[in-house]
Order: sequence, then C-alpha cells, then structure tokens
Amino acid sequence: MESFTGKHAANIVGITYRQLDYWARTNLIRPSVIDAAGCGSRRVYNYQDLLELKVVKMLLDAGIRLASVRDVFNYMRDHLDSDIVSAHIVISGSSVVFCKGDELIDVMRKGQGVFNVLPLAPIKDEVDATIISIRKAKEEILIAANVANL
Repeated sequence: MESFTGKHAANIVGITYRQLDYWARTNLIRPSVIDAAGCGSRRVYNYQDLLELKVVKMLLDAGIRLASVRDVFNYMRDHLDSDIVSAHIVISGSSVVFCKGDELIDVMRKGQGVFNVLPLAPIKDEVDATIISIRKAKEEILIAANVANL
C-alpha cells in the first residue's frame, strides 16, 4: 500500500502543512500508517486518509464550521458502513445531511432549508490526478538530473 508523508499529503489535498498538523493533533484525521511520536517524528498517511482529508477540505470550503466537520466525521465513523467517497452529503446552510440509499440523515439536526448536494466520489479522481501529477514532476526532475550528470 502506498503511503504519503505529511508534506505530500498536504500538497495532494490542497491544504497547508499547518492545517494538516492541527487536524492530526486535534484528532480530526490522524495518519493511519505512522502517527507522530514526539518532536521531529513524521506522520505518514495512507490513501484513505487522503480521501478523508479532502472531504474535510471540501466541507470547510463549502462553509461548514470546523466544529461541525468534526461532528460529521464522528457520525460517519459510527454509522457509515461503506467507503467515505461512496456517500453523498447534502449541505443546507450550516446543516449537513447524508444520503444513504433513499434515506436522508440530518447529521447536525438543525432544521430544513434549501439543499445543495455535494457528491464525494469526485474526490477520489481529484486526489488520484494530483498524485499522478506529482509523480510526473518528480520523474522529470530525475531525468533532468541524470542528463545533467552525463
């Protein structure tokens, strides 16, 4: 299974390393491969972690408060049987509702309003494309370095 350093994870997801560090220290998304173990240690994330981090970013970008994002993730961890990107999230103001089959589950329980559907499946494609782009850039740097050494 492929793993990603904190720096790479932040880059792939499109957040700052400082955000990533804060989310890990406050138990929002902790790295599944290697967690920090004191000063100077490095966190290592897996692919599923990247998808979850991207969902957090999307929710924040959609205007959901970080405290509410924590509630959403606690709910998902307790109730979502399948992979996170197979879910659909409906955002209504500050409320978050999950679509689970034909059922709508109001995670925040804050009333009703106009719903905007936020499908999570495209997150996987976006993360995959960013990983491929970073790999290509690394390969080009290595090729250029090898040519320069000839």
